[in-house]
Amino acid sequence: MTRPRPGGPAVLLGALSRRRRHRLAPTLLLLLALAAMGGAYTAFAPTPQAEASNGLPSGSVDAGRELFLKNCSSCHGLNAEGGSDGPSLVGVGAASVDFQVSTGRMPAAQLGAQVEEKRSQFTAQQIADLAAYVASLGPGPAIPDESELDLSDADPARGGEIYRTNCSMCHNYAGSGGALTEGKYAPSLRGVNPRHIYEAMLTGPQSMPVFGDHTMTPEDKRDIIAFLKTTEDEPSPGGATLGKLGPVTEGGVGWLVGIGGLIGCAVWLGAKAR
Repeated sequence: MTRPRPGGPAVLLGALSRRRRHRLAPTLLLLLALAAMGGAYTAFAPTPQAEASNGLPSGSVDAGRELFLKNCSSCHGLNAEGGSDGPSLVGVGAASVDFQVSTGRMPAAQLGAQVEEKRSQFTAQQIADLAAYVASLGPGPAIPDESELDLSDADPARGGEIYRTNCSMCHNYAGSGGALTEGKYAPSLRGVNPRHIYEAMLTGPQSMPVFGDHTMTPEDKRDIIAFLKTTEDEPSPGGATLGKLGPVTEGGVGWLVGIGGLIGCAVWLGAKAR
């Protein structure tokens, strides 16, 4: 009967068993697991310059960071962590950036109760780069793609019901906007890009609540947009719409034109009778 040779399988198993009980073994295993996970993420994660699926330009994280440092960091911090003049942007998502920057609300001209819409200072590619950079900081709502904005199968009647229940108290029954408290206001939704309406529901800018997909489904959002676009093209059988602001403008016209005209007629008749 032959003896096991030195360095054979028995010796190797014994060495492995001793190393497994070493006090640094758990730390080494953890580091190996983290390295494996990092390698898998690098291999399978989408690249920062991946082609956009919503028809918009694809964004570059590096180019977006340069734009952010030059135009946004003074308020939002060098790492978008926020500050006294601007909130943190970590986790707000690409949809928030696309809405705020495309509508010219950001960068803000001045701080105040309400950031007003104005002409955007950036090109479509620069906005895509900024959105890609902010999206890389943490998970958040993405820019809606073409399928989410397809209104061909939307139901405007159903959208009107949802709109009147959730939106009309601020934005008016016809989307004409309205005043809020402390100098704020709900902007008009007439003529607004459908993508921006969808993004506003996703992100809740200013005083608007967030209507995530668990609160308001993508189908609900499409129906609301279809309703708003339908009301824009509605004729006005009663004549001038007066901005579709409801009883405020109608009452004003009634008092100033109607009663004012009657008073004028009474004065004229009284002067003529003398």
